[in-house]
Amino acid sequence: MVQINFATREVNCKIVYYGPGLSGKTTNLEMIHTKIPASHRGELTSIATEGDRTLFFDFMPLDLGKIGGMTTRFQLYTVPGQVYYNATRKLVLQGVDGIIFVADSQQGKLQENIDSLRNLEENLAEYGLDLTTIPHVFQYNKRDL
Repeated sequence: MVQINFATREVNCKIVYYGPGLSGKTTNLEMIHTKIPASHRGELTSIATEGDRTLFFDFMPLDLGKIGGMTTRFQLYTVPGQVYYNATRKLVLQGVDGIIFVADSQQGKLQENIDSLRNLEENLAEYGLDLTTIPHVFQYNKRDL
């Protein structure tokens, strides 16, 4: 749920990038990080394995400036792509305001995408949420491969 602090005039929104392993979730955050001026973003924090696979999550605060007199910030997160880390995936979804599902559109990845989407739906249900009640975007990544 969007956090609004009227005393400090701040709005904070949590956006989670979700999808199968190696679909490009971390790459999305890295690209956003390079394109946004340092004055409007925080550090990109990653907890990854030796092979650069996201182990826990990636996190990047993003300051959008003032909207309606309120400082507006996005907290961008990714989840580990491997369902093996489901407890972490579920934890990162806590308090989510919006989801970007990053699908790997390469041939042969359909089942991984379906499995990850089902996993997302199951984890959202644990918080009483579903894709009909939470803003979401489907990003079809790797269209050029």
